[in-house]
Amino acid sequence: MGMISEFKEFAMRGNVIDLAVGVVIGGAFGKIVTSLVDKIIMPPLGMLIGKVDFSNLVWTLADAKIGADGKEIPAVAIGYGDFINTLIQFIIVAFAIFMVIKALNRLSRKKDEAPAAPPEPSEEVLLLREIRDNLKK
Repeated sequence: MGMISEFKEFAMRGNVIDLAVGVVIGGAFGKIVTSLVDKIIMPPLGMLIGKVDFSNLVWTLADAKIGADGKEIPAVAIGYGDFINTLIQFIIVAFAIFMVIKALNRLSRKKDEAPAAPPEPSEEVLLLREIRDNLKK
């Protein structure tokens, strides 16, 4: 089997196409959650805490200064406010995925709970039925 035909067989599997659709939808969902957190959730939360913009929260390790050659050396800072925003985004995404999986599990449980066909009678039962039918004749 040639490499091109093998790749075509791989790429046309249902799982690969489903994965590609999931990645595209996941990327779009991530943008929605980022917008939700940055533009809707964090401003009121920052206002409640004292008019704090979380994205501007930093821990400065070294202040900005001018070097010997006259160029500005930027400050060294840890942006923990952005980390808080990202953490909240992660919690929202994780909760949304949890709810989707929970709904899918509920649907699959309902399918699995469909009444199953009665099991085949054992060989002994079939033999006894045959004897009964012969005795009736």
